[in-house]
Amino acid sequence: MKAFRNLRTLGILLLLVMAIGTAGFHYIEGWTWFDGFYMVITTLTTIGYQEVHPLSHAGRVFNVFVILAGVSLVLLGVGALSQALLEFELQSFFGRRRMEREIEHLDNHYIICGLGRVGRSVARELARKPVPFVIIESTESKRERYSTEKWLILAGDATQEQTLREAQIERAAGLIAATTTDATNLYIVLTARGMNAHLKIIARASEESAEKHLLTAGADAVVSPYSFAGQRIAQSLLRPNVVSFLDTATTHLGIDLEIGEIQVRDHSSFAGKTIESSRIRQERGVIILAIKRQQGMRFNPAPDERIEPDDCLIAMGEPAQLRRLELSAASKA
Repeated sequence: MKAFRNLRTLGILLLLVMAIGTAGFHYIEGWTWFDGFYMVITTLTTIGYQEVHPLSHAGRVFNVFVILAGVSLVLLGVGALSQALLEFELQSFFGRRRMEREIEHLDNHYIICGLGRVGRSVARELARKPVPFVIIESTESKRERYSTEKWLILAGDATQEQTLREAQIERAAGLIAATTTDATNLYIVLTARGMNAHLKIIARASEESAEKHLLTAGADAVVSPYSFAGQRIAQSLLRPNVVSFLDTATTHLGIDLEIGEIQVRDHSSFAGKTIESSRIRQERGVIILAIKRQQGMRFNPAPDERIEPDDCLIAMGEPAQLRRLELSAASKA
């Protein structure tokens, strides 16, 4: 903030004047260092005490410059401090209002409940995509710590219906219950499912026993960070090259590669064609790994496999290629 930078500059100049004033009284008048410092302090604060010792003509001339420079800097510093505090309050107020307006206009977005390690990881991944999302966090220190991330962060308790309404849960596409306690996540899932029956809900579970309760409460999927970490460590030992490949394809490590989902609509130009006749691999450089249908998953589909409306193509390629394929799959034949 410019006002704070100005305040810092004025502070440095004021310290410089104090040092020069102290040295001046010491060498011009022969006073001790403390007497010179005390004289500068009483002068700059305009207290009006009498002089520490009688001043010579040279000392009075020098003191005039100390008064003009020091008192001017003090007054400018008071003004800069007032301006900085006013700007901070105004920015904080208007920043909250702007955030509230942005949250009010959210649609087909995701709600992240909890700004812990799991919630932050989800937020960074959604921001990288990017897709719209809002975070609900009740702890002020966490909200302030990540205020520079330019995320939409709503202060409140995610277990309360009013807070979820403020996050526009009726228009949300999904919700992530990522608080640190299973009981809180369970209550969030129950409340959210009751407010939006079509909401995609993913819940975090610390204990294995909590998984079935979260699924019963209405979660579509449950993820246990500790169980996942254990499996990942074991796989890194047993199949390190496979893990390295999955890292590359799912977290953008190494080469620019990504695994994505391509939804085929009824009017899509790919609907009714085989994988070979669609020329997805030849013209777009994207590999179809699987086709997800209501009947199940078709892995490594054959070239003559027909692409049907409502199929979900699990494809691998560069991010830009996948975006273009996604647009083509949504366009009319």
